[in-house]
Amino acid sequence: MDTTLRISTDPAALDVALIHRFLSEQSTWARGIPLATVQRALAHSLCFGGFVDGAQVAFARVISDRATFANLVDVFVLPAFRGRGYSKQLVQTVMDHPDLQGLRRFTLATSNAHGLYAGFGFTAPLRPQSLMERYFPALYDTGAAAP
Repeated sequence: MDTTLRISTDPAALDVALIHRFLSEQSTWARGIPLATVQRALAHSLCFGGFVDGAQVAFARVISDRATFANLVDVFVLPAFRGRGYSKQLVQTVMDHPDLQGLRRFTLATSNAHGLYAGFGFTAPLRPQSLMERYFPALYDTGAAAP
């Protein structure tokens, strides 16, 4: 059994059912997200699938104009594959992607992986008073996200 993580940005390689299942059932940030919403998000993002022995075990998604700004979201490694350095390899591949170089701002939100992202230069916002958001944490609970 080969335990090497192979990372692909080919949208056709993604296991959409696995991604949806993880996000909707196991994530802390997108629980209950509808499949149609995941499919639309994947179609409009730069996605990174991590594969071991041909099966997807990791994922990351970047929302970007590929010129000035990017936001890293939906990063996960399946529980059975954690502790092998796959998250670091996945994030390194994201950071090295040619379309994500020279950006003025690269953001992410995390509640529990600050150490991972700090290793790639992410810090708390320099000017948090300049950031604003509209946040609806229970959106998927209401079914309002369904098309």
